[in-house]
Amino acid sequence: MKITPGKLAGMKAVSDKRGVIAAAAMDQRGSLQKALAKESGREVGDVMIEEFKSLVAEVLTPHASAILLDPEWGLGPSKKRAKNAGLLLAYEKTGYDASTPGRQGDLLNDWSVQRLKEAGADCIKILLYYAPSDPPSINTQKHAWVERIGDECRANDIPFFLELIGYEDGIDEKGLEYARKKPAVVAQSMSEFSKDRYGVDVLKVEVPINMKFVEGSAVNSGEIAYTRKEAKKLFLSTAKAAKKPFIYLSAGVSNAGGMTSFLTGERAPSGVAVSFSPRAASTSSNTARAGANASASALPMPTA
Repeated sequence: MKITPGKLAGMKAVSDKRGVIAAAAMDQRGSLQKALAKESGREVGDVMIEEFKSLVAEVLTPHASAILLDPEWGLGPSKKRAKNAGLLLAYEKTGYDASTPGRQGDLLNDWSVQRLKEAGADCIKILLYYAPSDPPSINTQKHAWVERIGDECRANDIPFFLELIGYEDGIDEKGLEYARKKPAVVAQSMSEFSKDRYGVDVLKVEVPINMKFVEGSAVNSGEIAYTRKEAKKLFLSTAKAAKKPFIYLSAGVSNAGGMTSFLTGERAPSGVAVSFSPRAASTSSNTARAGANASASALPMPTA
């Protein structure tokens, strides 16, 4: 994998001495605010959120190679990170516009890739809700949106991390029907955004299964979408769809099911610590740990 000097410098900044990215993720905003409000029993404002993110940065970054934060509440906390830790900054607004079809995201109005880089970002991260089954009228807009961001990152010579969250309209993403569709959703999304036209350097994707529907899993609900053997094969087959380095997100699922895979945690500010010692499906074996409402990502860094 060839990489430009600036992108290589950015990847090195968020990697450890082994060339592995072991990053804590604390760019949650709306979901974190709700979680803190529920826990504290009172309204949560800017000061409390920034204080929380600062504590996470102080506690976790001595053990991480980088931290992922947002420019809304994370710039102050980013200064609290350990000297060894690089910085990834989110570029998108939290959530999506529920009044229009397609779960289209938007960028932060006061920011650009250049401004995020000037604020100290070593890498740029974008979250995209993506359904391969959506009509072209929706996905063409999303493809063009990612292309524009990719061009911004190329122009500023900074790594572009794209996080993909799958869905299908009219189907509960936590249910059995979607669990059966999820492997194809993840694989098709990885294949699409591995194309060079998007300028993505690292993909962050959901695991291709729902452990709740794996036969014999400790968290199995009784309904079955795949056997344990099928689930393991889906990790391997899905990994083959990617032509770029990628990270599997655990979404807060523990290793109780006994799966061995390349997993990290991110989409769950739940306060539950989890630890994985996976055998990677398509990359080298690394350990990813997530906890204290943050998460870790482990990924071998590309070389020049």
